[in-house]
Amino acid sequence: MSLTRRDVGRMAAGALAAGPLVAKPNSTFGGVRIGVITYSFRALPGSAEETLKHITDCGISQIELMSNVAESYAGAPLPVMRPMMGGMMKKGGGGKKMGPTPEQIAERKKAAEAVSAWRLKAPMAKYKEFRKMYEDAGVKIYCFKLPPTLEMPDAEYEYIWNVAETLGADHITMELPENDELLNRVAAYAAKRKLAIAFHTHGQGGSSMFDKALGASAYTALNLDVGHYFGVTGESPVPVVEKYHARIKSLHLKDRKAPEGGRGGANVPWGQGATPLQELLQVMKKKRYKFPGSIEYEYETPEGSDVIAEVKKCVAYCKAALA
Repeated sequence: MSLTRRDVGRMAAGALAAGPLVAKPNSTFGGVRIGVITYSFRALPGSAEETLKHITDCGISQIELMSNVAESYAGAPLPVMRPMMGGMMKKGGGGKKMGPTPEQIAERKKAAEAVSAWRLKAPMAKYKEFRKMYEDAGVKIYCFKLPPTLEMPDAEYEYIWNVAETLGADHITMELPENDELLNRVAAYAAKRKLAIAFHTHGQGGSSMFDKALGASAYTALNLDVGHYFGVTGESPVPVVEKYHARIKSLHLKDRKAPEGGRGGANVPWGQGATPLQELLQVMKKKRYKFPGSIEYEYETPEGSDVIAEVKKCVAYCKAALA
């Protein structure tokens, strides 16, 4: 069986025609856990309640939770957002990106300090409420994404791990550190708390970096992005998943084209790229891997469609591949 974009569209259309879900969602197919990172809904209204509706509307029962959704619910002060696309455009339509102004840098620093100060005093009661709301709706939080940094005090690390534990997550995610000091610090703290830190990849890494990161502690792990791995290297992520499966806490799932001319392959609707998603899902089923795969919606929404419809197509792809 080889799934095409047309096949996925037909399956998702059937799901849409079935109307709103009444029963609690279940996105474990063939024994393989399929979830979504809440970043996928970034273009939609993003309160805790709205995000939960997006998740259940897509029939998904398990998630990687971005910190902004949870912290907003808990009452965190709003941070100053970065300019879109990494910078502002010059006046006059020249199209050249500009970095943030000194005023913007100062404003961001002030906002970050306010958030950090709030975290050091934040009670866990609101996170207990958050977890109950989601679990009552049939949604399990398996992962919490709030990356620790070198600049954070130890008390802010404690906050991150406390939130993850309270939400019921079994790992925290961050980018794969290229700084040994940061790697060693997060590895030691994860071991102290006995709650794993899993490193996300955007194509960086490879066996030497993976081995180094995983050797830092028994509580370091991978949050491998299979689409980025293929889109940057042109190599199948399946052997990597098979090699490191015992140290993988979760995957990110997306479809990308192969790299060409020194450039990474584009993110595309599932079934239009060359990432071996179907093969990967079948390997996860055959070998009974217990870690989840998180749908990460990053391709451009096709004309006439919307985010929810597209995420539903990704869910339908996984279900068909695992049938």
